[in-house]
Amino acid sequence: MRLKGGCGFLSVYGSTMDHHSLRMKILQLSRTMRHRGPDGSGIHMVPLEKDTVGSRISALGHERLAIVGVMDDPQSQAAVSGESHAKLHSLSGNQPLYSHDRSVALAINGEIYNHEKLKPTLADKTAFRTRSDCEVVVHMYKEVGEEVASKLDGDFAFALAGDNGEFYAARDPIGVASMYMGWGSDGSVWFASEMKTLQNDCKKIVQFPPGHYWSHKTKALHQYYKPAWFDVSTATQELNLGVLRDSFIAAIDKRLMTDVPYGVLLSGGLDSSLVASLVVKMCDKAGKPRPATFSIGLHNSPDLKNARTVANMLGTEHHEFHFTVQEGIDAVQDVIYHLETYDVTTIRAGTPMFILARKIKAMGVKMVLSGEGADEELGGYLYFHKAPNPTEFHEECVRKLQDLYKYDCLRANKATMAWGLEARVPFLDKAFMDVVMHLDPKHKMITKGAKKGFIEKWVMREAFNCKDENGDIYLPQDVLFRQKEQFSDGVGYDWIDGLKAHAANVVDDTMFAFREHRFPYNTPQSKEAYYVRSIFENHYPSQTCIETVSGGFSVACSTAKAVEWDEEWKAAAAAGSSGDQSGRAVKGVHDAATKCF
Repeated sequence: MRLKGGCGFLSVYGSTMDHHSLRMKILQLSRTMRHRGPDGSGIHMVPLEKDTVGSRISALGHERLAIVGVMDDPQSQAAVSGESHAKLHSLSGNQPLYSHDRSVALAINGEIYNHEKLKPTLADKTAFRTRSDCEVVVHMYKEVGEEVASKLDGDFAFALAGDNGEFYAARDPIGVASMYMGWGSDGSVWFASEMKTLQNDCKKIVQFPPGHYWSHKTKALHQYYKPAWFDVSTATQELNLGVLRDSFIAAIDKRLMTDVPYGVLLSGGLDSSLVASLVVKMCDKAGKPRPATFSIGLHNSPDLKNARTVANMLGTEHHEFHFTVQEGIDAVQDVIYHLETYDVTTIRAGTPMFILARKIKAMGVKMVLSGEGADEELGGYLYFHKAPNPTEFHEECVRKLQDLYKYDCLRANKATMAWGLEARVPFLDKAFMDVVMHLDPKHKMITKGAKKGFIEKWVMREAFNCKDENGDIYLPQDVLFRQKEQFSDGVGYDWIDGLKAHAANVVDDTMFAFREHRFPYNTPQSKEAYYVRSIFENHYPSQTCIETVSGGFSVACSTAKAVEWDEEWKAAAAAGSSGDQSGRAVKGVHDAATKCF
């Protein structure tokens, strides 16, 4: 029984505030991310040794989203009459979590999927206080120290504070869980799930880099995640569809670690449809209820039609939600506040996801599975058709995965957690990425798969172009080999066009002509970008917040490096064009592609 879910955490190392003032500060700041954890709060204070200035304190704050409450467990219900309140608190998995001797405390947002495998490796066999999958982290730290993050298989962002001055913070390899760090004027270092929590108390704020940890010993960041596939020379594995298929099935299976109603975000494209199909098969095999599926779009949008087809085929309880362009525009202010970005594509896709998450949470669902990550590791974006050779194809996949925390991971985490809904992403499973990214990139080039034409993500499609152990197909052919449709396009082309039109009405030509004076950093190159940047700076006016968002020319979500693959793209970038991150921008590839420069 797992008694923990998503949450928000806040921590500070070495504050010069007095104990009472810092505690009140943590309470105040925790309220800014209570949407992430509406079910409970916790604070832990740790005095540090005096320095030449005076006493310093570290603190941990936590806002909890309970995937399973203590009273849902019959054993815990039976304990009510005989156990103390403190015992019941520990059974519930409320945070902070403590080491056995209570000398180290942990505040964490995430899931540790290998927690049962890690338990037997501990030298200390003392029984755990809670049933939380995350309690193993604090005990592992006591035994292996700074190596703890490298031992974990999961999606996490956390901080540890110890009575002897220890402090340690880490983030998962890809950055599925959001995390920021900042520096206070008194020399303190702050860590939090969201930037808004730090903006008034930190002089400098950055996104905490994925695959890194920070330690009190060096007071610096260290990279612990350095997979061999970062180097294209290690991507030499020949294609084995069975290994690829089994690895993805395992990635989904471990993410069904929950005891509450959950669902699957279903757009009807390859990625979400595969996830939904496999989850249904696993539930049927285990004799458990099938999860509900959820989709959103404008009326008659491609996603709604395709998702309905897949849901009918799978036999799920499907929920289809609609929004209008005006409803999307009305939500943009809140979307930018919660997503903490002015990246145009992230906002385009984040708005319908934000609206959908609210509707899902209102139905009592606290966790959903989603298909983020497939396009980055498999070269699924339509601009990958332009990759000149396997080496550049692989290197672009690596760049995309390394940047995911700035874009799709940020969107998926914050758009859902804005409503206390947790999103899990099996395509970004560490073991699955090792399989996919060690493939010889020639197998992922778009020129492969002549059997079905030149189509992106062919290896994943072909891996499931078979029957399962019961002789049933995974997906019908028209779904399995459907062309890529980016989420902000799939919910309805009118959404992007409508947002552009609204921005054009709000931002007049004079305002836009002087954009470099108003926005000298990452100057917006379109009225849409100007519009969302204006909203962002109303929420987050400081320069350090502005600099947490990346910029640069992009076509159909490409990196700046991939723009060099096409002479017309290069010319557009040189001319100062903003490009277009819609999949329709890649002419001659998408069925509805048009010239967008």
